[in-house]
Amino acid sequence: MVHLITELSKYLMIILFALYTYQCFAVLKRKIEPEKQTRKFHQQMVYMFLIHLNAYAVLYFSTKNQDLILFYLMQVVFFIVVQICYLTIYRRASRLVVNNMCMLMMIGFIILTRLSVDFAVKQFKIAIISMAVTMLIPFLISRLKFFRNLAWMYAIAGITLLGVVAVLGAVSHGAKLSFTVAGITIQPSEFIKIIFVFFVAAMYHESTEFIQVVKTTAVAALHVIILVLSKDLGAALIFFIAYMVMLYVATRKIYYFLGGLLCGCLASIVGYYLFSHVRVRVIAWQDPLANFENEGNQISNSLFAIGTGGWFGMGLNQGMPNKIPEVKQDFIFSAVSEELGGVFALCLILVCVSCFLMFLNIAMQMKDSFYKFVALGLGTIYGFQVFLSVGGDIKFIPSTGVTLPLVSYGGSSLLSTLIIFAIIQGLYLLREREEHETEIKGTKKKKKKGGRVSHEETVKIHGTKVQNFD
Repeated sequence: MVHLITELSKYLMIILFALYTYQCFAVLKRKIEPEKQTRKFHQQMVYMFLIHLNAYAVLYFSTKNQDLILFYLMQVVFFIVVQICYLTIYRRASRLVVNNMCMLMMIGFIILTRLSVDFAVKQFKIAIISMAVTMLIPFLISRLKFFRNLAWMYAIAGITLLGVVAVLGAVSHGAKLSFTVAGITIQPSEFIKIIFVFFVAAMYHESTEFIQVVKTTAVAALHVIILVLSKDLGAALIFFIAYMVMLYVATRKIYYFLGGLLCGCLASIVGYYLFSHVRVRVIAWQDPLANFENEGNQISNSLFAIGTGGWFGMGLNQGMPNKIPEVKQDFIFSAVSEELGGVFALCLILVCVSCFLMFLNIAMQMKDSFYKFVALGLGTIYGFQVFLSVGGDIKFIPSTGVTLPLVSYGGSSLLSTLIIFAIIQGLYLLREREEHETEIKGTKKKKKKGGRVSHEETVKIHGTKVQNFD
């Protein structure tokens, strides 16, 4: 009976997630009516909660663990509160970003509960605290203007924290990644990548002249060098790519971008010969089965899990994802693929892509260059991190030890990603307010010239006036 329920549920979850994913792109159409768009967002929420209910029902029936019922109900309350907070406090916030944020966290809680209830509960507690901390960020970003004036403060803070980790950090898998304070393990690079983006954005907002490019590049290179010395090469790669994209968009000079990529390629070759754990990962990537007992064990088990799951998955609690050593963090995508299927995993990637496209869309529509660069940099970091995580799991690239944002286990990763989403929401609110003010000015000019203002324009202006833009 349990096996039958599991089999039916996996197909239902795939259908629901496919419908949710379709709506992610359907709401991006330019000519879609606001009422229709709102209806699609509501449908997304229904699909989301049905997937959540389905998954936890299967986990309960297969384990008979009574604690899962309470844990499920607590999660439902949490996600409802998050939705209500954004609907009431930030009524002009991007509903798509909110829905995707909740959907990705839901998938993370589901698969972590399957792997280890204790780790899932820890992640849930971190999510509650992180959401409470980040709820004020959209207001601060949309209202305060001094962030662009703190360029060198960002640089000093980032370099100092990275230096502390390089000297005092704990070694994990050959790299100095974190340190522990009062029993809490913190990975500073997860947060420094955000202030690094603010530093670059502030510098290029001020000027894009050659001397400014030299100064900014020197500080950015110092960040990357410290990360390399700490052997945190995954983070170093994310910093490097984010900077190269921001440099090109700010200066529009292709030779800067190509020169940077050339330097990056040369540095990767040096890193291969300089660091033994890099060689281990490359060897494992080249032929994991030939080194199954040692270097290739993790990636081999990851590929076995993905292959075993096929298109439709084994069903929750029917696979063996725990055979992958770092499954909760680096290889969570493999666990999703094995038990929920390749179709579900592809939908997961597409949801991440829709977030990335939304970030870029906001970047393109921002008038202020500082906010444009911030949105672009954060979007690049998010998109490239997803690429590194999924690419390492499917053997497209060597594993970099990067987590899948909002899905993998990890407090620092979860909090930093929620901060990124909150900043993007703040920029979205700022853009909405700018558009509203432009509409008001345009209507006033039309009235002064004696033009006729339509009833629809009047309703649009005065109707939005009374709403809270934050």
